Amino acid sequence: MATLAHSFAWCERVARREAANFYHAFRLLPRRQRLDMCALYAFLRVSDDLVDAPGPEEGKRRSLDDWRRRLDRALHGVDSHPLHPALRDTVRTHSIPHEYLHAALDGVAMDLDVSSYNTFDDLYLYCYRVASVVGLSCIHIWGFTHEQARKYAESAGVAFQLTNILRDLAEDAGRGRIYLPAEDLERFGYRREQLCRGERDAHFEVLMRFEAERAGRYYDAAAPLVPLLPPPGRAVFLVMLRTYRGLLEAITRCNFDVFARRVRVSRWYKLWQVLKVLPVRWGLCLS
Repeated sequence: MATLAHSFAWCERVARREAANFYHAFRLLPRRQRLDMCALYAFLRVSDDLVDAPGPEEGKRRSLDDWRRRLDRALHGVDSHPLHPALRDTVRTHSIPHEYLHAALDGVAMDLDVSSYNTFDDLYLYCYRVASVVGLSCIHIWGFTHEQARKYAESAGVAFQLTNILRDLAEDAGRGRIYLPAEDLERFGYRREQLCRGERDAHFEVLMRFEAERAGRYYDAAAPLVPLLPPPGRAVFLVMLRTYRGLLEAITRCNFDVFARRVRVSRWYKLWQVLKVLPVRWGLCLS
């Protein structure tokens, strides 16, 4: 099995290749924290891929159950994957609760068992598991100075995931997954069948504006996390927050036409966000 150095190198290659919206921000961190973020990301990437890969769902469930057992063994020192030594070292160094990793796997499993959500409360649980626990793990790596940071990190995860849901409506519908709550579809008079056909009408635009405004409120709720982080973590979080909020704004600017193309923020926009936070990274200003 991989040595610790080789394990971190493996995780960094995965993050550099796959983490389009995040790796540029990781580079603001001191080397050790950057590697820890890569280890966390690699674990999440491998976990997601187990569900998104082609094949029967029953086989995916077995693979995910096996991956969960291997995670437990790895956290106790028995490795069976190249990322395990790095992940275990990251978890131990920063005292990341094991429950966060298991919650992330619970979220991945929901994509096998749940194809739609009746209420926003139901969707919130999904967002918490697939995104908020990631934010909670991140603040352990970055460091934080007040318990309130946990609440703000949870809100950030929900904001990011709601943005992902709006961006990926067409792709997810093609997989039979409808994340927008049924209560919202009914409230605004837009049917699931219309979403699956990619129909944009006045009802759709009002629905999407409602969902975007909800996401915006979670971005606002996450903002107080900024001063509770040390400068490197503060800089990384600001890049992530502004990049994802920029994506939400791009979705709104195109009148929510998420069916014709996948809405993105440009590479230059992401790099500009990194440049803007360099004074924050070195403790010269708060934001």
